[in-house]
Amino acid sequence: MTVSVPSAVPLVAASGRPPVDPERWPDVARLPRASGLRTAIARRVLARAFARLPLRTGPGGPPGSVPRPTTGEAGPPTLTLNDPAAFHRRIGADGLIGFGESYMAGEWDSDDLVGLLTVLAAHVDDLVPAPLHRLRGAWVRRRPARDRNTLDGARDNIHRHYDLSNDLFARFLDPSMTYSSAVFDTLPATPGEFTPAQHRKIDRLLDLAGVGPGTRLLEIGTGWGELAVRAASRGADVLTVTLSEEQRALALRRIADAGVAHRVSVELLDYRQVQGRYDAVVSVEMIEAVGAEYWPTYFATLRRLLAPGGAVALQAITMPHERMLRTARTHTWISKYVFPGGLIPSRDALARESTAAGLGITHDTGFGAHYAETLRLWREAFVQESAAVGALGFDRVFHRMWELYLAYSEAGFRAHYLDVRQLRLVATDSPGATR
Repeated sequence: MTVSVPSAVPLVAASGRPPVDPERWPDVARLPRASGLRTAIARRVLARAFARLPLRTGPGGPPGSVPRPTTGEAGPPTLTLNDPAAFHRRIGADGLIGFGESYMAGEWDSDDLVGLLTVLAAHVDDLVPAPLHRLRGAWVRRRPARDRNTLDGARDNIHRHYDLSNDLFARFLDPSMTYSSAVFDTLPATPGEFTPAQHRKIDRLLDLAGVGPGTRLLEIGTGWGELAVRAASRGADVLTVTLSEEQRALALRRIADAGVAHRVSVELLDYRQVQGRYDAVVSVEMIEAVGAEYWPTYFATLRRLLAPGGAVALQAITMPHERMLRTARTHTWISKYVFPGGLIPSRDALARESTAAGLGITHDTGFGAHYAETLRLWREAFVQESAAVGALGFDRVFHRMWELYLAYSEAGFRAHYLDVRQLRLVATDSPGATR
């Protein structure tokens, strides 16, 4: 599917920047309302914070024109303000949402976007002076009710991300069409190692769940079908469920092309609606889309669907518990533009919710550095394919949004703000609970 991008409406754009389509991007096309006081506070807080950090700041030219030094060491990353007034106004009005929208509008750039965001992520807890922490509520917004993961809401939230276009994802994913962290043999990674690393990740999950000939496997979150293909190739009988119509259509074709359609059923179905009992359940980076409100339901469903003696294998992104609590009810730039309704859990939350559902964690391995490399390869491929992405109907603002999303995520792993883990869970009354 190619998204339909409305024709741009001419607007006055500062510093010679191209106009932004106000129908597609209303909060990027126009500056938010913000009092002079809030803007002044934002300007002062940021100036003090940036002065303490290993980065450079300053005014610049047109978007994308930030040069790297040509002699000596590259030096710290640079944040170049193409429109300082708009930059500070957006942050004064909307905090970090404004920071992201300002980048989408071309009001700031960096010669090292990941490096800059890594610095900010590493110092996220001390960017704002402690006396101002009590005013945090003035700069954050609550998540909109429409993003709740009800049965209808979850389908809409998945549609807004995963149904953008299969062709878009194919432009930056490896040939396995796997949209989750790989496990590389060595770091740093190279593009030629990408698909074997994705297969290594999948095989480890299938091994954790004990998938082999005759296994009744449930996969929650189909993606584009690669895990189902590899499980079926082991002789498993697979039910894989998804809420994405686009993913299901391509997964069915890829499963048929692999010659395993007789072993795999792909259903457009919410995990809460699945019936039956399964020897193994595997879910890869799907819990981040569940939402904290539904974590008890998610783990209770895993327990309900698990046959005696079976095992669950999860791959999950995690963040520190205190940061998760601060983020839980906050409407962020990521939740507004990239993953509506999502929340990254903490290890504590995973342990608490799984225990409450009668599941025990018997294996837990983290590999965040591998996700940083996965995201780097995706981001570099996306940038290289910018012309092809534009030909699909995605405009300049979308391109900047997606590049920021990939760089922001990579920085989270490089700063150890985020981690990714593979876990094995079994019923606490199962003989395998102590293995």
